[in-house]
Amino acid sequence: MTLPQGHLDLLKTDVAQRLLESKELARLAYVAADGTPRVMPMMFHWNGAEIVFATFAGAKKIKALRAKPDVAITIDTSGMPPEVLLLRGGAEVTDVDGVVPEYGLAHKRYGGEEQGKQAVAEVDKPGLKMARIAVRPTWVGVLDFMTRLPGGATPEEFANRGQS
Repeated sequence: MTLPQGHLDLLKTDVAQRLLESKELARLAYVAADGTPRVMPMMFHWNGAEIVFATFAGAKKIKALRAKPDVAITIDTSGMPPEVLLLRGGAEVTDVDGVVPEYGLAHKRYGGEEQGKQAVAEVDKPGLKMARIAVRPTWVGVLDFMTRLPGGATPEEFANRGQS
């Protein structure tokens, strides 16, 4: 049986696992303090339960996420057929003195061990303050444009989209 969009077990699919381990940026969508939507492409770290982002103290998204923690996240590829992981959940923001551990882990995954160490060393100065943004998914969607298509369409329905 095919899992419906929204089911948390979709995190266990090959597509989801591939994207969570990839070097693709995650796009974090949230509502800014002025009430308008924002999408921020960010490096991330997946710890098996949460997708974690790191940002520096003073970033405007911190206050906005605390006020309205509901977010949407997408991680996707640009190749054909595209693969897409869609996540929804509440962002939990934690102030951190020093470097958020997942900041270094994300840099290592994206750029390798040396680049990860260098990225941490560049910012790890006395008085550094960061914020850890953790999202535990409450809704998961997967699109592979082969068997899982937008709107729950069958491959035949998707092939005929827009036709009368």
